[in-house]
Amino acid sequence: MKETKNVPQLRFSGFDDEWEEKKLNEYLEPSKQKNLDNKYSKNDVLSVSGEFGIVNQIEFQGRSFAGEYVNNYGVVETNDIVYTKSPLNANPYGIIKSNFGKTGIVSTLYAVYKSKNNVDPCFIQTYFDLNKRLNDYLRPLVRKGAKNDMKVSSEDALLGNVVFPSKLEQQKIGAFLFHVDTLIQAKIKKLESLKAVKKSLLQKCFPKEGEKVPEMRFAGFKGEWEEKKLGEIATKVIDKNFDLSVQEVFTNSAEFGVISQRDFFDHDIANTANIDGYYVIQNEDFVYNPRISVTAPVGPINRNNLGRKGITSPLYTLFRTKNINTLYLEWYFKTECWHDFMYLNGDSGARFDRFSIKDIVFFEMPILFPASVAEQQKIGQFFLKYDSLISAQQKEIDKLKDIKKSLLQKMFI
Repeated sequence: MKETKNVPQLRFSGFDDEWEEKKLNEYLEPSKQKNLDNKYSKNDVLSVSGEFGIVNQIEFQGRSFAGEYVNNYGVVETNDIVYTKSPLNANPYGIIKSNFGKTGIVSTLYAVYKSKNNVDPCFIQTYFDLNKRLNDYLRPLVRKGAKNDMKVSSEDALLGNVVFPSKLEQQKIGAFLFHVDTLIQAKIKKLESLKAVKKSLLQKCFPKEGEKVPEMRFAGFKGEWEEKKLGEIATKVIDKNFDLSVQEVFTNSAEFGVISQRDFFDHDIANTANIDGYYVIQNEDFVYNPRISVTAPVGPINRNNLGRKGITSPLYTLFRTKNINTLYLEWYFKTECWHDFMYLNGDSGARFDRFSIKDIVFFEMPILFPASVAEQQKIGQFFLKYDSLISAQQKEIDKLKDIKKSLLQKMFI
């Protein structure tokens, strides 16, 4: 019996022919179309994203990064294929994507290709969607320059071998995985919408600067909110791990909150020989991390809700609250209500990646909160439930991505 080699593990019924190994240039050819007549402007410049494919640059990134003249840019028509000669973290040799949108233009740094009659453009994109397959294809063809740029011509980028089925089977595979991509993108859009609504609610459910009443409020509650200094509702935690009784190190992440260092970094960062000087953080304690980021411009403050104690870097500021609902306060610190105080009172000359403020000043921070503990609880529980909706949506996206990755492995050679 003849042994079949070039067949995928998972296949649509009705197809049993072996896939053929050929050079990619037997399926694609470089496009010669340029924007010489200036038919397309900076508004038509396209970006190529690893996650979202070929998209309009202004719509995707908010502005155009093109130079003054775009007449030498390559024209990318619908169903053309683009190879970006720039590295990404997961794709050090660039990416290959098909244009499913309207015609636009791309920088001369990109290679643009036309499909021949024996290939489906949608299949081309799905074939190269798996990072390993894409990287393995490009690695032998690309030489990297001193500036990490790709030293490969548009023609030479097509000299690698690919294993493709008949065009009819390509179309089946491409259409099916395009549908999976459409589902994922719809879920991502819903997630972004949920996050945008959450951001708006955080602005409306807490008083604006100079005000004592929020724009939105749960029914049954009225009256001005109270204002107290942080030092009136919290005390600094100064317990050190002198006896080394606690070994688990916690990190305060702007994105993930208080989390075990091993979970966050996949390994321990702290030097176990020096953890006797680390602070002991109890469950429900708060921790301020002075490291700044785009999402935490003055550093994040988060609550330890892991249900256990741990230790944190002495660079952090820890505090324990009294006479205030901790869940409410956790969400208060996810707003920007306290940022102006930090900007006004932070020390000058701070490290570029770390915010600097004296402890005595930090605990002078004004905190606004409803006098009613019941209202505090309502606000905290509301945002906790809303966050669970966001988490559930993210899990659906992750599950679909895992399914797609498995399909990309099993439906191709």
